[in-house]
Amino acid sequence: MQSQNRIFDDLVKMMNGVAGTMAGMGREAETSMRDKMREWVGGMDFVARDEFDAVKAMAVAARDENEALKKRIEALELAARPAPAKPKAAKATKPGAKS
Repeated sequence: MQSQNRIFDDLVKMMNGVAGTMAGMGREAETSMRDKMREWVGGMDFVARDEFDAVKAMAVAARDENEALKKRIEALELAARPAPAKPKAAKATKPGAKS
């Protein structure tokens, strides 16, 4: 019996070693893949979220300012228009008379 237990012990030790090696290889592969993905994404000119939010806020502010300026221009144009001329009273013509 002693010899069989020793074989099983050695087999268990070997399998533990293989499992540890496989886990290490998995971690190394994951790290390598992350590095490759960062390198790939980094070359694609993506922007960071905070930069995107800053530009978005600037666009909203510019749009609001544009709307305010449109309203000011419309108000100035209305103020600059000459008052419509009152229609002149039509001359009374006699019926049957040619003008």
